[in-house]
Amino acid sequence: MVQEGDLLWEPTHEVIRAARITRFQEWLGRGGQDYPELWRWSVESPEEFWPAIWDYFGVVGERGTGPVLSGSMPGTEWFPGARLNYAENALRGDPDRLAVIFRDEAGNRRTFTLGELRAEVGRVRAGLARLGVGRGDRVAAYVPNIPEALIAFLATASLGAIWSSCSPDFGASSVADRFAQIEPKALIAVDGYRYAGKPYDRSAVVREIAAKLPSLQAVVWVPLFGGDGPAPAADGGVRALSWAELRSEEAGLEFERVPFGHPLWVLYSSGTTGLPKPIVHGHGGIVLEHLKSLSFHQDLGEGDVFFWYTTTGWMMWNYLIGGLLVGATVVLYDGSATHPGTDALWRLAADEGITYFGTGAPYLLASMKAKVRPTGLERLRGIGSTGSPLPPEGFAWVYSDVKADVQLGSFSGGTDVCTGFVGAVPLLPVRAGVIPCRCLGASVEAYDPEGKPLIGEVGELVLTRPMPSMPVMFWNDPSGERYRESYFADYPGVWRHGDWIKILPDGGCVIYGRSDATLNRGGVRMGTSEFYRVVERFDEIVDSLVIDTGRLGQEGRLLLYVVLAEGASLTEELTSAIRAALRTELSPRHVPDEIHAVPGIPRTLSGKKLEVPVRKILLGTPVEQAANPDALANPETLQYFVPRK
Repeated sequence: MVQEGDLLWEPTHEVIRAARITRFQEWLGRGGQDYPELWRWSVESPEEFWPAIWDYFGVVGERGTGPVLSGSMPGTEWFPGARLNYAENALRGDPDRLAVIFRDEAGNRRTFTLGELRAEVGRVRAGLARLGVGRGDRVAAYVPNIPEALIAFLATASLGAIWSSCSPDFGASSVADRFAQIEPKALIAVDGYRYAGKPYDRSAVVREIAAKLPSLQAVVWVPLFGGDGPAPAADGGVRALSWAELRSEEAGLEFERVPFGHPLWVLYSSGTTGLPKPIVHGHGGIVLEHLKSLSFHQDLGEGDVFFWYTTTGWMMWNYLIGGLLVGATVVLYDGSATHPGTDALWRLAADEGITYFGTGAPYLLASMKAKVRPTGLERLRGIGSTGSPLPPEGFAWVYSDVKADVQLGSFSGGTDVCTGFVGAVPLLPVRAGVIPCRCLGASVEAYDPEGKPLIGEVGELVLTRPMPSMPVMFWNDPSGERYRESYFADYPGVWRHGDWIKILPDGGCVIYGRSDATLNRGGVRMGTSEFYRVVERFDEIVDSLVIDTGRLGQEGRLLLYVVLAEGASLTEELTSAIRAALRTELSPRHVPDEIHAVPGIPRTLSGKKLEVPVRKILLGTPVEQAANPDALANPETLQYFVPRK
């Protein structure tokens, strides 16, 4: 059985020499440094590191002559004299190179060269301008991961307007909770979408959303279900037009250069237990961060075909389209990851010659459980995993059943910074269950409750220095109070992210799940990820959730809920085997007091388990107060955890 830390892959001298980060080191004059030395310089000398990123990639815009950064967290200001535009940097390059491949689960395929993409962005930019959209206005989108979403975003950014999107599987109330906060001028929406072979008409939902957005002046319909005929009428006198009408006029493409921190897009926290936080990122911070991360940690550039399985409601969509910044071809996929079979995404990777394949850890684990053995991946160089911790068994499966010479990178970060804090780099080996490094420019530490750094022990993941892709603000938070309370309440001047992390002496990291979902047994704090690793290794278990009902100063019960595989049952033998495995592999404290079978585990729309809301329900909070059902992929599952009287 694979153990945490087992060596699975080492970069060859050829891999290291060819890596883009190696070229960057040589350009810097730091070619003899190992990765930890380079990382240390990047976080201790941000006034040197981040301008080096700007210069190395030749960012289009004016950098200005002011200081690189001033002020301390949470009030840091970056490149105060700079002016640039995300879209101008994303759309530069050879017009004949392939920029976008689109596929959906039905097999439909579309492609765009960079020149074709620029032309489409120009048309839509002109259409938005005719609607009165300009610098600082908000454009909201209720769209799946289709080319129209990317085109509309780039057009919005080119104007200096502000983008925000939700996936069409979001319910009307959940969408309104997000978009109403930012008061959009225009809404781009599909009339429906398809998922797992089934059509879902969203026309009525779009009208309901529009009715809840009094700021709207126009609704643009993208008719996935129909042709380019007359656009359906919107309610409330809002102008309605079709996508064809929006892009009806050819126009030259121009770019409004804006200050470094000018809002680019608004992302949102999950919104499962309250109004979603509207997180605003700036043009400059995202351009620099995504150039750095995609080039040096994913090792992406021209000639690469970059894919990440995501929807427009998850920050990984924003990260995926950043592939354009480094000259990669981005693959947009719309549909279920497992339709018509669990291997659907692997077949996509083979068909399109994907060189970097990104997905959530649950998909890798589902493929492992389904005994998938992908083929045709000759061009595949890298695999990315995020969303939740990938256990050692998931690492081992990739190398035994997917590809032995691929670099697997487990990344952990967040919507808050639209990137990873910790991840992989082609200079370092891959070990089972271990994230190889802290990312360049990310001053990550593990803190104890008193704010002292830890090595080799589990602590709170914090950032002790600022990053340029930290939020420029929360929308409608003029005093910054909500922003400060979210990240800086526990350690003044230090960003607390809310994850448990262990930093190893060699710089490697292990993430143990959310710190607000901690198990506390006998005074010992435990993360949930290691618990799930043991339980979900059983073939009979498809999914699981563990909850500690203890309160401050009062020991509670440790409850384990499992979703059983088809044909399996929660026998006394299986229960005993689970308890024995947890006792042996973790500790007696990890043995649950009760084990229950449930039909499903509640997850957010981006696939995260809802540990904290379920704990609230078990302690008596009504379901409707514990979690917003519109923010869940499967809200019906919450009922399984209501205490029986």
